Amino acid sequence: MSLGKKDIVNNISSEAFLLKSTAKDLLDTFINIIKSNSSKNIKISNFGTFSMKTTPERVGRNPKTKKEYTISKRKKLVFKASTFVKNNLN
Repeated sequence: MSLGKKDIVNNISSEAFLLKSTAKDLLDTFINIIKSNSSKNIKISNFGTFSMKTTPERVGRNPKTKKEYTISKRKKLVFKASTFVKNNLN
């Protein structure tokens, strides 16, 4: 199951008794904070840590044609869940 932005907004609005427009603004603000501070580690207590990871340049291969190509190095946003969240999931 995957949740879209609309689903998350609906869940926030029903759980927190907020208008959907307010819940959407809240989610957009949260995402913008994560984006704008992505060069640093962002730790949210009892939730997890967002951090930037750089993947090295590597060789990729098209499985159908077997043609090789170079995939450039990239920056990725990584989320590591806290032990509190992990314990609640298991």
